[in-house]
Amino acid sequence: MHLKDSKTVVIKIGSSLLIDDNKIIREKWLSEFAKDIKNLQNLKKNLIIVSSGAIALGCKKLKLNKKNLKLDKSQAVASIGQIELMNLFKKVFSPKKINLSQILLTLEDTEQRRRAINAKRTFENLFSLGFVPIVNENDSIATSEIKYGDNDRLASRVAQISNADCLILLSDVNGVYSKDPKLDKKAELIREVKNIDNKIEIIATRSIGEHGTGGMKTKIDAAKICQLSGCHMAIANGLINRPIKNILKNDLCTWFLPKVSKLDARKKWIISSISPKGQLIIDAGALMALKSGKSLLAAGIKEVKGKFSKGDHIRILDEDLVEFARGLSSFTSDEISKIKGIHSNKISNLLGYISKSEVIHKDDMVKVE
Repeated sequence: MHLKDSKTVVIKIGSSLLIDDNKIIREKWLSEFAKDIKNLQNLKKNLIIVSSGAIALGCKKLKLNKKNLKLDKSQAVASIGQIELMNLFKKVFSPKKINLSQILLTLEDTEQRRRAINAKRTFENLFSLGFVPIVNENDSIATSEIKYGDNDRLASRVAQISNADCLILLSDVNGVYSKDPKLDKKAELIREVKNIDNKIEIIATRSIGEHGTGGMKTKIDAAKICQLSGCHMAIANGLINRPIKNILKNDLCTWFLPKVSKLDARKKWIISSISPKGQLIIDAGALMALKSGKSLLAAGIKEVKGKFSKGDHIRILDEDLVEFARGLSSFTSDEISKIKGIHSNKISNLLGYISKSEVIHKDDMVKVE
């Protein structure tokens, strides 16, 4: 139900789905998964794939055992394996006419406001071009992420910054069970989780395979992020062929329901800045445009106060210096000083480079109640 109604969907694939315990690439599975992606594209959904596997494929190519790798060696192996990973996706997805791009992120990238905005815009542009971004953690420059990190949390951050409706974590189990299904035949699948309480936390015991670096614990951590981002999240079995089709048809998985709406989550994220870095004073025409739900353009800006960078949190004031809204700036204070009062088509000439036309995009703005 949640997947069917979603416009933007993030799907996370673990290493164990791409390469089995015998270090054999599961190309047949990936080919079936590509059919799922094509089907979702036909349903007009924006898609992001978060895929592990760079280190696992690097180890396969170099005939190394991942468990014996030291951190600095892991980073080099990840660099080698990332090309193998993308080549694998391209080989399988191209015949189905699925266009792919690659984005490498760290958790730091997704948690810093400025970088998160840049990533969000990149995702939006890729969607408009009809491409499916494949995201992986930037293991070749990461430090503690390789040792303790996982792509479950990264996927939840990607879902958050891309404003996704739904995140699906494909796992080696159908979802969260009341007890360990490997030890207790009476264990029941929990279909829906509204609150992550102590019972759910206890169930989420860590289980780590040779290729993966996460377990149920990291998936619960991801669910917490999604619940506060207004995003539905599912843990589902990825080992079967056509796992997404199986969710659409049978809904055999565990759904974590959001605690807030997407809009409320984004508003909270924008408005939660401790101290705005600057102010923009706008004219009556711009104020009318903002009241009707438009973005803030340079032409309507009368004055810039304060020193701030791109992505910083700033206040928007009317001509009587009454605060109307807060938002995230797409330009620095110096840039806005140069372009204030200027029509959008003249901005590039003034700054000397091509830039966005919106000083503050409507999606990055919250009216002060």
